[in-house]
Amino acid sequence: MGANGAGKSTLLKLLTAAIKPSTGQIFHKDKELSSYDSEMLAKERAVLSQSYQLSFPITVADIIMMGRYPYFSGLPTAHDKTVFDAVVAILGIVHLLDRDYNTLSGGEAQKVQMARVLAQVWQDGNKEPKSLYLDEPVSSLDIKYQHDILGIARQFANSGNAVVTVLHDINLAFHYADRIYFMKEGAVSYSYTAGQTIDLDALHNVFDIRFDELRSASGRLFLVPSI
Repeated sequence: MGANGAGKSTLLKLLTAAIKPSTGQIFHKDKELSSYDSEMLAKERAVLSQSYQLSFPITVADIIMMGRYPYFSGLPTAHDKTVFDAVVAILGIVHLLDRDYNTLSGGEAQKVQMARVLAQVWQDGNKEPKSLYLDEPVSSLDIKYQHDILGIARQFANSGNAVVTVLHDINLAFHYADRIYFMKEGAVSYSYTAGQTIDLDALHNVFDIRFDELRSASGRLFLVPSI
């Protein structure tokens, strides 16, 4: 999290090898990220960008199956089809499969892209942990779609995987994240671990706005601007 221009998306691009660091090293599973070839990396992590604009017609089913491209050549295997069916069921989008992707609403399109990246990092029998990177996955979605997407990401993390996401809604972050890193001017200036006392002065330094801390009847933390 952080203000616009803090470096959040740039950091995500560095972590996913979309851009190379000008200095230092980045490691994935104790192995330098630059040592992975593209096919190996595609099986280790998936990336959900802020938006996907397509200029040609393509069905939802084809978009989702793209997530399995690293695992087959030519035609998808029976296992690829099993994974496809599983992610479609998880996202509840079977009714969209024959639709042209370009006709979907923003929320529908984001669910389809979430299905694609889940298919890409689907855990097989060895249960080897995978990583999912989400860049502002809910910024343009209504409340229901926000919780649908982040709830699925939370389930993926609960299964022993890693999820790294850029978010703008601080209360959604408090609800779903185990740890939040707050960035300012290209660096992490404050980190918060679920359950600890929030440092409101640190947040003021990050966002240049004061917050008041509220608790729901169940004890859930909420922050509201002090305006």
